[in-house]
Parts: sequence; C-alpha cells; structure tokens
Amino acid sequence: MTPTSDLPGWRHVYSGKVRDLYVPADTPDGVSAERMLVVASDRVSAFDHVLSPGIPDKGELLTTLSLWWFDLLEGGDGGPAVPNHLAPDSALSDDDEPVRLVPAEVAGRAMLVRRLDMLPIECVVRGYLTGSGWAEYQAAGTVCGIPLPAGLENGDRLPEPIFTPAFKAELGEHDENISFERTVELVGEHAAHALRDASLAIYERAARRAAQHGLILADTKFEFGTDDQGVLRLADEVLTSDSSRYWDAEAWARGGTPDERMASFDKQIVRDWLAAHWDRTGQPPELPDEIVVRTADRYRELLSRLTR
Repeated sequence: MTPTSDLPGWRHVYSGKVRDLYVPADTPDGVSAERMLVVASDRVSAFDHVLSPGIPDKGELLTTLSLWWFDLLEGGDGGPAVPNHLAPDSALSDDDEPVRLVPAEVAGRAMLVRRLDMLPIECVVRGYLTGSGWAEYQAAGTVCGIPLPAGLENGDRLPEPIFTPAFKAELGEHDENISFERTVELVGEHAAHALRDASLAIYERAARRAAQHGLILADTKFEFGTDDQGVLRLADEVLTSDSSRYWDAEAWARGGTPDERMASFDKQIVRDWLAAHWDRTGQPPELPDEIVVRTADRYRELLSRLTR
C-alpha cells in the first residue's frame, strides 16, 4: 500500500512525515468527518526530512506503544484519566453484530480516532539537558529562553522539568521554538495554561513509569486537540521512540562519555549518523542497512522493556 492509496471504506486525505490520515469513503468533500483513521507508516524522519529507507515494522511498534500509553494514562496505572482521541474500533451492524472498522490491510498500525480541533502547539517537556537544548545552553545558558543554572553538562538532569513549546510548522518546514507568552498569544491564556499543566503532569507520570523499568524519559512532546464539547484530549502519538528520548538508567548512572551515558532507545541512532554524514543541504543520504537494523532493534527493545 502506498501512502496515498485508499483503503476499503476509507479515503486518504493527508500524509505527514510518518502518519497517513483517512476519512470514511462516503464523507462529502468539505465536510469534517466525525471519525478518522490514523495509520503509522515505517517512514522515519530527522532534521525535518523524511529519510530512506524506512525502519521495518516501525509503524506497528509505534502504534502498539502509543496504545499502551493511552490505556495506562486513562487510569491503567491508578492515576487520573487523561482524555485522548481514541474512538471504539467497532460498530454494530443491522443484526447487532460488531463490525471492525480498521481494515485488515493496516491492522496493528492504525488507530481509529475522533475528530478534534488540533491546537498548533508542540508541547515539549524536557527533564534532561540534551539535543538542541544542550547547544543553546552552551551558547547562552538557557533552553528555549529559560535560564538554567551554570555548570550543567550534556545529559544532566534539570532541576525540574521545563515546558518548552514549539509552533507546529507545515510539512517540510522547521517547527519554531516559542515562549510561553507567545503560546498565550496563539491559543489564549486558558488553553496555554491547560497545555502546560497537562504536559508536565503526563511527563512526570510517564517518567516514573519508565524509571520502574530501568529507563529515563529524557524529553518528549505531546499534541492536543479539543472535541466538540471543548474537552482537551491527548492526540496523535504519545511517548513513543519517535516523539521522545529514552535512555538506559544504569548506563546514565555510570557516567562516561555522552554516548555511553545516554544509551538511547529512540531514533537518536539515525540523528547521530545523519549529523556525521550530511551537512543539511540538499537531499539527505540513504541510511545504511546497519543503522536501519540497529534502530529497529532499539525500538523493539523499548517496547519490550516498558510493557513487560
């Protein structure tokens, strides 16, 4: 199935870097569908480019992990329920028999979701200093404009998690880090505070869960939308290898070089190889087989460790 092909009962309407969006085939043009199908592909992106080849089984691994986290955050860990975008994957036919709505062609890599008005904010939470935050800290002592104590090193735990939102860019463009004040301007004060509070609370909850399995959740990003009742709902993917940095807690505690300290269970392997072999001009090179295999293995290991 190509990213733009239709599925039985569904019509393709949009493709992002990794996910493809479908609406029921009988949805009239210009009408918002109440239910949609989100299909995770095996595509992998880095530095705002979709790379080739993809990571085998990545779509299924991401979907499985997202569904696991959605279930846990709905109260599966005993905590308060976080509303999300999932809709029941069945309907009753005329003879009251349930009918599966997710086509067999994408079973395991698709989520049936309700329509939301998505907020244009990437809700990034950072608990550790790394990535673009480390680069900014070296230059200015800040991360996304937030002052941090002097003397921190790459991979250090921050005094407390920080909310560093970004404005979501169009496909192929770079997301723009923004201040909380700019977030207020974009979505209003009430929504901005709700996004920040929800993001920090979910991060803390997920970080505790990861720690129980010998993992550090260094940072992550969330997306939210509101339903027709105005309820804020967690959407898209959640706490996956694509949207988060996970490190091995034992390796981090041992210290050593940044590579030894921040043994990752995400696509950092791809980022590191690309940064070493591409100057970010023109089209990125193809990923070698060894990088593809290593990345797939780390994605599988993360799912196994978290859900065992």
